[in-house]
Amino acid sequence: MTEPGPEPVEPVEPAVEPEVEAAESAASPGEPETAEAAEDFEGPRRRARREREERRAAQARATAIEEARRAAKRKVSGRPEPQQAVPARRVIRGLKLLMWSALASVVAVALGLVLYFTPVMSVRETVITGLSVLTEQDVAVAAAVPTGTPLLQVDTDSVAERVATLRRVASARVQREYPSTLRITVVERIPLVVKDFPDGPHLYDKDGVDFVTGPPPPGLPYLDADTPGPKDPATKAALRVLTSLPPEVAGQVSRIAAPSVAAITLTLVDGRVVVWGTNDRTEEKAAKLAALLTQPGRTYDVSSPDLPTVK
Repeated sequence: MTEPGPEPVEPVEPAVEPEVEAAESAASPGEPETAEAAEDFEGPRRRARREREERRAAQARATAIEEARRAAKRKVSGRPEPQQAVPARRVIRGLKLLMWSALASVVAVALGLVLYFTPVMSVRETVITGLSVLTEQDVAVAAAVPTGTPLLQVDTDSVAERVATLRRVASARVQREYPSTLRITVVERIPLVVKDFPDGPHLYDKDGVDFVTGPPPPGLPYLDADTPGPKDPATKAALRVLTSLPPEVAGQVSRIAAPSVAAITLTLVDGRVVVWGTNDRTEEKAAKLAALLTQPGRTYDVSSPDLPTVK
């Protein structure tokens, strides 16, 4: 019998150190291997921001340590906490500004009192303009502003209202002109038509206001209306017709009849008659009438401006 030979020995693989495996697993492709490479990979902007944050943190820490050190010293020595100093220059500047503002207010109030209660700037002259028929005496009496009245005490609106109560005054404006002048500007009413009444002719302006009784100016057209006045629709329609006519045509009108808004008739100085109708399309009718009057005829009908006729 043969003796059994030795058993075959299996090959043993060498053991891998953990540090080597960790190093190999950490060293993956594409990743930085050193801190300097990591900083380069970080980028310049992010690196600058990180450095600023680190500097701020270090500064804050140093400041906190210094404050803590000073607080500890004060606590040991028994000294009180220091009060925050107020900038002396800023306080002085604020006080000066406050003082000058108060002084300016006092001066303004004092000056206003002087001008209001003393005759330093008082009415020494009254200038009245825009008069045609009225006299300056008429307006001055209506204004009722005594000479010597301080200008600041003159209520210009009230003075204008008093002047406007004159029948011939359409509007009035009152202005102060320092140092001592009061200016009153008057707009007088201009007669546009006249109507006969038992007490005499009454003159009416463009607004239908009866402002004076007396002889009318030469060539003023007569108004035939039942109840003339600023609120009468027929009167307002007739006056609108007259104001829309060209001057050369309006100067030929001797009478305007307005029994109603829809039946306006004009009579010219030479006896010709214009049938106007309503006051619709007034400007268009006025333009057509100016052309029609160049043609011979006795009656001119512009009540329908699309089809004017001459008879």
